[in-house]
Amino acid sequence: MTDIRHSRRAAIGAGGIGVAGGLVAAAAAGASLLDPRTAYAQAGGDSLLRTVLDRGKLMVGTGSTNAPWHFEDEQGKLTGMDIAMARILAKGLFDDETKIEFVLQDPAARIPNIATGKVDITIQFMTVTPGRAQQVAFTRPYYIEGIALLTKPGSPMQEFAALEGGGANTKVSILQNVDAELSVHMVLPQAQVLQIDTQANVIQALEAGRVDAAAVDLSTVGWMTKRDPDKYADSGKHWYSMLYSAALRQGDPDWLEFVNTTWNVAMFGHYNAIFDQAIADFFGLKPPVREPGLPPF
Repeated sequence: MTDIRHSRRAAIGAGGIGVAGGLVAAAAAGASLLDPRTAYAQAGGDSLLRTVLDRGKLMVGTGSTNAPWHFEDEQGKLTGMDIAMARILAKGLFDDETKIEFVLQDPAARIPNIATGKVDITIQFMTVTPGRAQQVAFTRPYYIEGIALLTKPGSPMQEFAALEGGGANTKVSILQNVDAELSVHMVLPQAQVLQIDTQANVIQALEAGRVDAAAVDLSTVGWMTKRDPDKYADSGKHWYSMLYSAALRQGDPDWLEFVNTTWNVAMFGHYNAIFDQAIADFFGLKPPVREPGLPPF
């Protein structure tokens, strides 16, 4: 590392090739670090990192029925934000984002399939909790989920300020659960809460005009307003944050560190094409500003 830093500083101060030469040298060094054979040589003999490299493909546990996280597009191809994170990992492993075998699983199988070795990693909108962390190793988070209020564009109650100002006259639908009223009353303490049996019916209540807003996942709001901005709007209020991470087997620091490093580079560094396209396609978000200087995390 000392030699690399010295050569970069010398190149920057030498004039002529200067900064460009230093960046080219740094890029070459970065490329060598991503070489699968280099990773193989450094991985512990019992690490899943070495097993995955030997196998030549990544086994990913995920789902297929929950847009925008994992679902089939019009051509029947698996897509979504979870799928994009898997593609980023395959690209880092093999320089080929297609070298993945997806294992479709029920959410209840997310932890068992890791424990039994059926999959190398579960990427399936998994909320991080201390209880789950006793059974699996969680990666760095790749999304902060929350509750948000879906409204109608052009409605007098489109914005959160109007919903708040409506007091006891404001009506909000939410999926039926033990914390439903509490969740809504965190931000709209006087609102009428309509608990409904399915997420589809929660949204249908908004479409039918039975409620002023539907309390759903922030990711759902992003997805629906991106797909149909003439039909749905984001009130601008988001709360109750939850971390989404992938899950790995415990006791394998090499594999965990590789996944975290690959995703850090995709989210905050220079290998960001797949991540940036995914957050635009599935959430309608702009890529994060990556300013050189101090790290953002």
